[in-house]
Amino acid sequence: MCDIGCPHLQEIKASKGVELYRIIFSSFVAASNSVARKRKAIHCYCFVCKSIDYRLHSCLNCVYFGCYNGHHIQDHAKHKKHYLAVELAHGNVLCVACGTYVYDDDLLNVAHELMVRAGRRLGMGALYRPWEPSTKVLELLRKNPKRRKIVPGVAIGLRGLINLGNTCFMNCIVQALTHTPLLRDHFLTEEHICRPEDQPGCLVCEVSTLFQEFYSGNKGPLTLHRLLHMIWTHARHLAGYEQQDAHEFFIATLDVLHRHCKASAPALPENESSQRDNPHQCSCIIDTIFTGGLQSDVVCQACKGVSTTIDPFWDISLDLGRGGNNVGDESSFSSSMGSDLALSGEQAKQPSSGPTTLIDCLERFTRAEHLGSSAKIKCNNCQSYQESTKQLTMKKLPVVASFHLKRFEHSSRLHKKISTYISFPEQLDMTPFMSNHRNNRNLFNSGASSTSSSSSDSAGEWNSSGSGSISLTDNRYSLFAVINHLGTLDAGHYTAYVRQQNNHWFKCDDHMITRANLQEVLDSEGYLLFYHKKLMEFQ
Repeated sequence: MCDIGCPHLQEIKASKGVELYRIIFSSFVAASNSVARKRKAIHCYCFVCKSIDYRLHSCLNCVYFGCYNGHHIQDHAKHKKHYLAVELAHGNVLCVACGTYVYDDDLLNVAHELMVRAGRRLGMGALYRPWEPSTKVLELLRKNPKRRKIVPGVAIGLRGLINLGNTCFMNCIVQALTHTPLLRDHFLTEEHICRPEDQPGCLVCEVSTLFQEFYSGNKGPLTLHRLLHMIWTHARHLAGYEQQDAHEFFIATLDVLHRHCKASAPALPENESSQRDNPHQCSCIIDTIFTGGLQSDVVCQACKGVSTTIDPFWDISLDLGRGGNNVGDESSFSSSMGSDLALSGEQAKQPSSGPTTLIDCLERFTRAEHLGSSAKIKCNNCQSYQESTKQLTMKKLPVVASFHLKRFEHSSRLHKKISTYISFPEQLDMTPFMSNHRNNRNLFNSGASSTSSSSSDSAGEWNSSGSGSISLTDNRYSLFAVINHLGTLDAGHYTAYVRQQNNHWFKCDDHMITRANLQEVLDSEGYLLFYHKKLMEFQ
């Protein structure tokens, strides 16, 4: 995805406007009547190989249809110098010269307008459109880089939590959630409206009260017996005073909050577009902050057909063992029902050393893996069982990216803790792990020119000029909380580091709150890592 703008798109917009895009989109993407659908069925095939490809593109300059997988649209662009093409499944614009899909506000507005019109004609409700900061909000952020901050000695938002008996796992998760910027702002502005049937015993009301207590200015430690009892009521597998896994408690807490918030959140229309943008079909605060979209691409080795699915996730579990892989590992993604989606596959054959950094873990997680002959799948394109490769990438990034380092290894023979030090950065750019970025790299590897490759690589970076400007496609994150597990698998203790505003770090050890520094945080072992999108940090 090009962040700095495509000169080829700007050139065609200056000479012909957006009418060509409007005609193609209305005729072949948002075909809402029988005549348009018949026209699409008759004409939409590759002019070279005559295939009806999932990634069929239409030239934006002339009447030409070409498939992407067969490189026929790319060949047409190079021969005719018609570099722009419209992908007919979703209306995205591909620039072959830049080697990337380009996004333009004018084209996005045209696409949304035509999809809304098509939805009305088909009797569908209003399309879901994810919230984005307005131009006014972005301008305020640019003009006011320095905002009110916590000065040394001020302890607002810092409260110790009493250990009720092996409840350090809960205390750490609560500390991380109460220091999540957007979640804090939501509850401090009393956005939650409790329904009469939820009273008494509304979990969201209890969490809202907890935020008020945290930021009341009082310094005494809090006792979370009411919150613990409510979570026990809704997540019975966590009931009891035995030591629990902090990651499991985190997922269970999000699930319970999601179910309660979803009941009072406004309903969204169910249609294909909203399902693609918001897999949970929910506008509650939990999904708004924590839900991302994980894209799984399965490529048939016989016909190179691609089967793509997008699943929601609340966190990303990263394997730390030797020779692990993104698909072969038992990495979990938390769905809206609070369960983990386990992705299984054949373990990588070649031996390899374990990861040493968070970037290594993400690289392993998003690299393609050959599933092998024992895991053949039926290809929808060639209608036969074939070997395939599978690759996971990030289709949609959440506001808060939560990473779970899988330090607890359980097997039929042994149970152990992996204490390997995994370094993690204060600032994290997720652009290399996005679906569009990986697709661009595959495009270059399959025969694109070196000029296009270098152009797209520079465009894929978050800010090639280094000016630090804010854009809606900014994939940079900053660390704001780290949860550590001390000790062994059988006898351990959880502690947390939380960031209070920008550069003020504190260590939370149950009722004890002590000041820490960034280096101390980065040197810690790390079990759960919480990153917040820099664009959305309203301080």
